[in-house]
Amino acid sequence: MAEWITLGTANAVPDEAHANTHFVLVDGDRALLVDAPCDVVPRLQQAGISPWHLTDIILTHFHPDHTAGMPMLLMDSWLQGRRTPLHLYGLDDVLTRLQQMMALYRWENWPDFFPVVFHTIPAARRAEVMTTPGWQVTASPGVHHVPAVGIRIAFANGEALVYSGDTAPTEAIAELAAGADYLFHEATGAMEGHTSAAQAGAIAARAGAKRLYLVHTATDAAGRSRLAAEARKTFGGEVVVADDLLRLTVGA
Repeated sequence: MAEWITLGTANAVPDEAHANTHFVLVDGDRALLVDAPCDVVPRLQQAGISPWHLTDIILTHFHPDHTAGMPMLLMDSWLQGRRTPLHLYGLDDVLTRLQQMMALYRWENWPDFFPVVFHTIPAARRAEVMTTPGWQVTASPGVHHVPAVGIRIAFANGEALVYSGDTAPTEAIAELAAGADYLFHEATGAMEGHTSAAQAGAIAARAGAKRLYLVHTATDAAGRSRLAAEARKTFGGEVVVADDLLRLTVGA
């Protein structure tokens, strides 16, 4: 049994109640972080998770609202005494740029720094990312301003959870979400590289998803209040406008 925690739900402009969109999957001694915006450390602490307990991180693409927290996350884990390896997964574009960013901080000179192991996600549909005894992660490319992926987490009990990442509507993500029990799809709006709530609903319907959770949304109450109704015009299943620190028991 694992727990999926929505650490943040905002688009690129957060507010005091909504952090940028990112998640953590906690399963026993394993903790997988998905994206790392600037407020990732305090959000993890609010969720009751120490940053140095993370075992794996997936970065869906290299934009500030998804990666800007990595320097502080790495430094704080080191300062808190982490010595065990941390595994990072991303497209080649993401991992290359992350290492370039960390080089600016001269992280190679941080004494007794723990090992960081990089794993490249192939830019292909249903690419294998990682496998544990309880779940397997695959990824497919999204359509965004930079190389990006969405991910699917398939649990041993047959459940599946999908996160679209930042993307315009695309068949690759709809295929990734086929039959998903939980589809977390961005709903930034109908603009280049992004998806509206109605478009996310259409993708959920095409994929045969059971539940749709809208994330990467504007933070104003009036805008958020309209999202579920928009998605229900195209999707007949359960629609939730996700809140920060939403917790779901998955794979049970």
